[in-house]
Amino acid sequence: MAQKWQPLFNGKNLDGWKEVNGKALYEAKNNEIVGTSVPESPNSFLATTKDYGDFILELELKLDAEMNYGIQFRSESTPDYNNGRVHGYQMEVDPSDRAWSGGIYDEARRGWLYPLELNPAAKTAFKKADWNKYRIECRGSEIRTWINGVACAHLIDDMTPKGFIALQVHQIYKAEDKGKSIHWRNIRIIENPSASQYSPYDKIYVVNDIPNNVSPQENKNGFQLLWDGKTGSGWRRVNSDKFPDKGWAIENGELTIHQSNGDEEGSGGDIVTDKQYGAFELEFDFKLTEGANSGVKYFVKEDYDTKGKSAIGLEYQVLDDERHPDAKLGRDGDRTLSSLYDMIARKDNKMAIKKIGEWNKGRIVVYPNNHVEHWLNGFKMLEYERGSKEFKDLVEISKYKNWNNFGLWPEGHILLQDHGNTVSFRSIKIKNLR
Repeated sequence: MAQKWQPLFNGKNLDGWKEVNGKALYEAKNNEIVGTSVPESPNSFLATTKDYGDFILELELKLDAEMNYGIQFRSESTPDYNNGRVHGYQMEVDPSDRAWSGGIYDEARRGWLYPLELNPAAKTAFKKADWNKYRIECRGSEIRTWINGVACAHLIDDMTPKGFIALQVHQIYKAEDKGKSIHWRNIRIIENPSASQYSPYDKIYVVNDIPNNVSPQENKNGFQLLWDGKTGSGWRRVNSDKFPDKGWAIENGELTIHQSNGDEEGSGGDIVTDKQYGAFELEFDFKLTEGANSGVKYFVKEDYDTKGKSAIGLEYQVLDDERHPDAKLGRDGDRTLSSLYDMIARKDNKMAIKKIGEWNKGRIVVYPNNHVEHWLNGFKMLEYERGSKEFKDLVEISKYKNWNNFGLWPEGHILLQDHGNTVSFRSIKIKNLR
C-alpha cells in the first residue's frame, strides 16, 4: 500500500526540530528554515526529534554563498560517542569547483563513502545560484541520492539502520563567512514506503559495503562474484590445477594469506582465476597487517619461467607504505599502495589512504580500448593506455624489460599474491566489458 507524504516543517516554527552540537542560528522565515553561520562554533545541526529508518525524503535548498553544507540522515548523537558529536550519513552540499554535491559522507566517523568521482556525470546537477531539489531514498541497507532529478550516489551499507534527519551549517574558518545563510523549504517525507514508491534502478556505479554481496543494482550493471566467499571454487594455485592446501585460509567470508617467510611465493603460493579476462572491471576489498606486502595482478600468463618467484603480470600494488621497504624502492613511488607496480606511481591523495587494519576498496578497470584505471576507496589513483608508446617505454625501464610481450596479452588470469605476509581479501567481483 502506498504511503503518503508528510511535512517535516510546518512553515511557521521549528516544532519537531532541535539544535545539536553547534551554535548556528536557525529560524523559520517565509515558509523556509534559514540556517546562518556564526563564528567560534563547530558544525551545527538542526535535527528532527524523531528517528527514521526506511523513508523517502525530499527538500529544496538554496545558498547565499558558496559554502559547504550537508543533510544528515540515519544519524545519531549519543553521550558515549565522542561526547555527543553528531555522526552518520550525510548527503553533501558542495558548491565548490570539486562539485561533490549529492555524494555521501560519513560525518565524524568513516569519511567519504561515495565521493562523486565515482559518478562524474552528476557533478553538473547542482545549481549554485538557484533552488535545488534533493532526494534521499533509504531501504534497508540501500541508500540512494538525487539532485534535480539526476541520480548522484548509490550506497549499500548497514552500519546505522535508523536515526534522525538534520540540516547542517558547517563550521566557518574565515571572518568573511560570518552571517552567510542556507535556505531549506518544502521538506517532506514518506515513512516506510511501498516498493513501488522507490525509484527504479538505473546504471550508476554502486558502492557495496556488505561483504561478498552483489546487490540488485550491481547485478543489473553486470557484476558477479569472482570469489564465492566460502570455498576455493574458481581459483587455483598458479601453475597447478588445485587450490593450495596450506597458506591460504577461508574463514568468516575472508580469503587470507597468512604470514610465512616474507618473500614471494610464500607457504601457499599465488592463486589465480581459472578463467582469463580481457576487458573488465574488477573490485576487491583488502586488509593489510603491519608491514605487509601483496598485490593483485591482471593479464597474468603462466608461460613465463619465474624461477620460483611470483607469477608475472600487471600489478596493483597492495602494501603497507610506511613499514615495508619496497615502498621506498623503484622510481618516484611506483611501488606504493595502488600504484602500477614498478611502472606508474599513484596520485598523492591522503583521503584515499586508510589506517592499516581497516578494509580498503580496490578497483581495476580495463576498457576495451586498453585504457586502464586503478582506484582506491572511491578515488582514481592512476590511469594509462596499455600498449601505448608511453607504456612500452615504461616497461623498458622496469623490472619487466626482459619479459617478452609483457602486459600485452589480449587476456590473462587475475592473481592474488602470496608475498609471505598476512593480507585478507573479500568481496571480489568482476564485470566483463566486452
